[in-house]
Amino acid sequence: MAHTIAIVGGGFSGTLTAVHLLRHDWPGGVHVVLVNRSGPLARGVAYGTRSAVHVLNVPAARMSAFPDDEEHFLRFARARESSLAGGDFVPRALYGDYLEGVLRDAVAAAPAGTRFTHRVAAAVDLRIRPEGGAELVLAGGGPPVVAADRVVLATGSYSPADPPVPDPAFFASDPRYVRDPWAPGALEGVDRDRPVFLLGTGLTMLDVAADLHGRGLGAPMLALSRRGLVPRAHRSPASHPRPVELGAVLLAGPFTVRRYLREVRRAVAAHPGVDWRDVLASIRPVTPALWAALPHRERARFLRHLQPYWEVHRHRAAPSIASAFDGLVRGGRLRLQAGRLLGLRGGPGEVSVRFRPRGTGRVEEVRVGTVVNCTGPSSNVAALGEPLLDALLRQGLLAPCPLGLGIRTGPGHALLDAEGKASETLFHVGPLLKADFWEATAVPELRVHAARLAAHLRDAAVAAASAAVPAGPPRRARTLAHAGRFQPAGWRGSRHHF
Repeated sequence: MAHTIAIVGGGFSGTLTAVHLLRHDWPGGVHVVLVNRSGPLARGVAYGTRSAVHVLNVPAARMSAFPDDEEHFLRFARARESSLAGGDFVPRALYGDYLEGVLRDAVAAAPAGTRFTHRVAAAVDLRIRPEGGAELVLAGGGPPVVAADRVVLATGSYSPADPPVPDPAFFASDPRYVRDPWAPGALEGVDRDRPVFLLGTGLTMLDVAADLHGRGLGAPMLALSRRGLVPRAHRSPASHPRPVELGAVLLAGPFTVRRYLREVRRAVAAHPGVDWRDVLASIRPVTPALWAALPHRERARFLRHLQPYWEVHRHRAAPSIASAFDGLVRGGRLRLQAGRLLGLRGGPGEVSVRFRPRGTGRVEEVRVGTVVNCTGPSSNVAALGEPLLDALLRQGLLAPCPLGLGIRTGPGHALLDAEGKASETLFHVGPLLKADFWEATAVPELRVHAARLAAHLRDAAVAAASAAVPAGPPRRARTLAHAGRFQPAGWRGSRHHF
């Protein structure tokens, strides 16, 4: 009997998981049901944009969907633009086209007995069946329930969390607040003649600032974050990292944030002819192991003191975006400010923003036309307000990371329940793996997670099918059967043979 696997989420992780499931041969076949509420597949938050200023933050040569074919995406991109180099940073919309094509090809080339269904609906609840598998409850067109043997949560990036302020009423009531700048049409209503306040100074801020400038914003922008740090730029032209022996040194222990930082600094100083980017690249393959080795207290220390510095060095900006940002700053179109947000209050035709500049005791106030939250995706599943995740939390089927980094998983990417037991039915792949892997938000890591999860599900199906095959009648009966003189009861017409 065909297996049914439901995937919730149609962005990169959901699409790649479906692709790998469709590429496998399954005992009895497989029906892959991909559920997403936005409609278009292979887009998600990252690749749904159609703005030409939004480019990938990774060179084209490192964006293949398949780690065993590193030039897969590059060949696709060069078919569109023959002069493209492997170190170029291409539009995100092009990558969305690529993923869409990868899925389409996988559906067309799927083995016999394989089916693929796309459901445009919101997954709002889930019920574990006593006999095994689950019923996924949908809100939208078509049947309201999908019965599946396995369910994969391939949820991607969620809207930024509202910043903590004494009076949060502004966020819920004022239309001049843009919580999610990636939502369709989110920036359409920005008043181009009034200043814009950008909350956050990471990669999202760089993209939003470039987008608003391209839309003809005539007023200045102010970007605020606790430390005022901005992502560093990739090398231009991009090149493959030079090897630095640092991973083994860090894995030797002891496992503390202080030691990690000390060894990274020591490696940078010990290799004066090597770009600091290469030092960071050298620990990328062992980052999950280094994160897993840190006790809870050390992880919390990292988040409190070092995460902002890690983010701006590890998650770098494409050279074109970094250059555009520098131009806005030099031209007085954008001002950076390190400080703490104190509050926001809406008034007639404007928003009053109060903040305390870092290292001072004074309070400053600015009046702007729009406030845009650029703090990046939220990963605190207990506070997201997502119906499906909330349902899993209520039933104790999902264990949130105590540090608010995502979803706890066990072997084979199985969800851990509230008691720490790995599920046989529910699995996860996507950025919320950050809870256990830390490095789980970029294509080079997520493509591996998707492939491993698909292989695990298929191997489990093969093992279950093998275990379900009866051992057959006793040896004497098997001998007579081969002689054509014995037919075991109940096996007439069966496809099984002795």
